[in-house]
Amino acid sequence: MDRWPIRRFLQAQSRKPAAEPVDPARPFVLALDASGGPKVAALNDAARAEGIAAGERIADARAKARGLQMRDLDPQADAAALRRLALWATRYTPAVSAWNEDNGADGLFLDIAGASHLFDGEAALMTDLRRRLAGFGLPARLALADAPGAGWALARYAGAADIRVPSGGERAAVERLPIEALRLDPATRFSLRRLGLKRVGDLLDKPRAPLSRRFGASLLLRLDQILGRIPEPIDPVAAPPLYETARRFLDPIVAQSMVVRTARRLFEDLAPRLEQDGVGARRLRLMLYRVDGETFSVELGLAAPTRNATYIERLFDLRFDRLVGTIDPGFGFETIRLDAVAVEPLKPRQDTLSGSEGEAAGERAISLIDALSQRFGRDGLARPWPVASHIPERAVVARSDVESEPEWAPDEEAPPRPALLLPEAEPADVVAVVPEGPPRRFRWRGRIHRVAHAQGPERIAPEWWRRQKPQATRDYYIVEDEAGRRFWLFREGLYRETPEPRWFVHGLFA
Repeated sequence: MDRWPIRRFLQAQSRKPAAEPVDPARPFVLALDASGGPKVAALNDAARAEGIAAGERIADARAKARGLQMRDLDPQADAAALRRLALWATRYTPAVSAWNEDNGADGLFLDIAGASHLFDGEAALMTDLRRRLAGFGLPARLALADAPGAGWALARYAGAADIRVPSGGERAAVERLPIEALRLDPATRFSLRRLGLKRVGDLLDKPRAPLSRRFGASLLLRLDQILGRIPEPIDPVAAPPLYETARRFLDPIVAQSMVVRTARRLFEDLAPRLEQDGVGARRLRLMLYRVDGETFSVELGLAAPTRNATYIERLFDLRFDRLVGTIDPGFGFETIRLDAVAVEPLKPRQDTLSGSEGEAAGERAISLIDALSQRFGRDGLARPWPVASHIPERAVVARSDVESEPEWAPDEEAPPRPALLLPEAEPADVVAVVPEGPPRRFRWRGRIHRVAHAQGPERIAPEWWRRQKPQATRDYYIVEDEAGRRFWLFREGLYRETPEPRWFVHGLFA
């Protein structure tokens, strides 16, 4: 069988401390509700020394260890904490996946291919990772291997704190591990042990066809995964970036101005790579790693692709102004990483003495959209979008995709429309010279307006194809009162349609 291309993986296993303080020198277990009573989901070394094992009943564990400390397992809180730890671990590599088992044994997969040289090699990276986890109060077992399955198995069952497997040495490293290292279901493990197959090495040289017939394809899959014969993709906790760069600080930074300035410098590092590929950044993600392990992510979406670092600095500054109070720098950020998670083609252009006024106006519009988006949020913006309808309140809708352009433009020869269209047409008392003539005087919102000039009517027939209550014909007038104020009024219904047509004010002109 051809060997698949494989990458080096770092698998870090850690157990999170309980919410309430416990004495680590005394036996401690996490309890999980199950049929037949609560069972041990996880335990510390002191409990293991008393003969307690994962999966046994809590009643039996209490009988073995006097003064046993116990807490209830909270899978949701554990998963949330593990995700936060995975986000923190992206300081080493963008590809980090959280692993959470039902029994509470959780850990992380880190794909460090192409990233270890940033930390002076694999050994230095593992040393730095262990030191920082210990500073958080998280004991861990680390295993480095070509295949994630081998790393998972060695971190849990090899018994050593740090293990580095040379490339191609997976078989020698895992053959003495128990069959639990293969991540098989309990029924398969029980059947294998009954046959005397207790270690991974007992299965490696057995004929594959009988194993597949007896135990199914899952056993062969796990054997191939632990040896790195087939790839095992991981699901990153965050979308993998197309381009990324990072900076680490000897002295953590706190001020917003320093964070924004760093974001600019990071984008300046990315810009040559973007230019080389003929693309510009459309969506950016700034990761802030605090010294105590807390991680913050700031997303920046752009209306159009760009490689302008000054522009990016301004937008990040606006975004942080909006996020005041939600990002606590604490004792400072020790690492900042910038990811370009979405890019689009960007044509070369001349920076100075550029072309048409229309092009410059379009760029100013995009700049305004981006600035407003960072200040008010993307959901706080909308643009009018024309709809194929002559009814004024249906002719335009608000759409949140402010970067898009309408597929068709309104008719430039259409009658003028008011600058302000009221949310709902408001009733008015109107006096007209003739029954279907223009208004001469009207009362609206308690005030009487005498009409000096009137223009119209513009007749709009109802949309008969809509399945709803039939509407009356509308006659719209543009009227100007003696004070110079201009209104948009309409009469609903013709005298041959209804004996009492009604008048409404629908909009105001500037």
